[in-house]
Amino acid sequence: MKWNKKKVTNLFFIIGLAAVVVMLFTFDVSFAELWEHICKAGWWLVPILGIWLVIYAMNAWAWGMITNNVKEKGQHIGAWRMLKLTISGYALNYSTPVAGLGGEPYRIMELSKDIGNQRATSSVLSYVMTHILAHFMFWIAGIVIFVVMVLTGLAECNVAIGILTAVTALVIGGLVYLFFRGYNGGIAMRLAKCVLFVPGLKRWGLRLIARHHKALERVDNQIAMLHAQDKRTLYGGISVEFLSRFVQSLEILFMMMLFDAGSSSVIILYLQSVFILTVATIMSNLLGFLPMQLGGQEGGFVLGISLLGLSPALGIFICIICRVREIAWIVIGLILMKLKNKN
Repeated sequence: MKWNKKKVTNLFFIIGLAAVVVMLFTFDVSFAELWEHICKAGWWLVPILGIWLVIYAMNAWAWGMITNNVKEKGQHIGAWRMLKLTISGYALNYSTPVAGLGGEPYRIMELSKDIGNQRATSSVLSYVMTHILAHFMFWIAGIVIFVVMVLTGLAECNVAIGILTAVTALVIGGLVYLFFRGYNGGIAMRLAKCVLFVPGLKRWGLRLIARHHKALERVDNQIAMLHAQDKRTLYGGISVEFLSRFVQSLEILFMMMLFDAGSSSVIILYLQSVFILTVATIMSNLLGFLPMQLGGQEGGFVLGISLLGLSPALGIFICIICRVREIAWIVIGLILMKLKNKN
């Protein structure tokens, strides 16, 4: 049976919808407790949900900067189109196993309708690199904030945590270096060659490289060209993505203020929110093969909150409300998948 793009899109939609149903019935709390936490959040759910529209708009802005850096007649992608694909792509990333298994192929497939397969692939790969690099930079900033809080007595630290923090910082710093190397030399061919090391996929990987060698090289050349000829666009995209993580920290700040936890200073609460998000996102990405990073994100929230000496009940509240927000935006993303494309 031949699968066209419409059938693949419908398959992604069905997988995402099924994941939402499964998630609704696999909460670690009863529906009565879930409703109690939602009622506690009350009207604060509006800014908690709304802040993600700002975050996704920033993501779409960064991606649009990269995609539209090549000025070709009739191939400029509009802001609404970028925002729609951004929200739908992240919805699929949240609801499918392995980060990017659904979201990135879906974005490439949809964007190829506007600018062709090769440019769509280089656009999505460049944006993914930018998104991940911004995460690494944010984690380094979070580690610096943690060190400052430890020195000022606002966070707890022992020898084991200190060693783990230092090792984490070194690893992340090395990854930042490797990503900039990837911008210089491209990453499509390197990713294809990684398949050769997966048991059972070596022959398939060799056929893939042989069949699409020139196409992979063109994608890498486009990525390298962006770094070499348009650094302003590249670093602009990285900056927007980096700042979006600090906007995301406001979500945790809102919940800490609602829970009346920690310091009375909004600045200190915000710095604590940045650190909590840092720990949560590191752990969730380490367990990125699980849908919605189930378990990893919760563990990150609990660990970050415990290191700050805050109430464990706050961690449970943040975990539940974040899951509610994620499900809400997954549903929105799936609905956007069904809307007629307009550029």
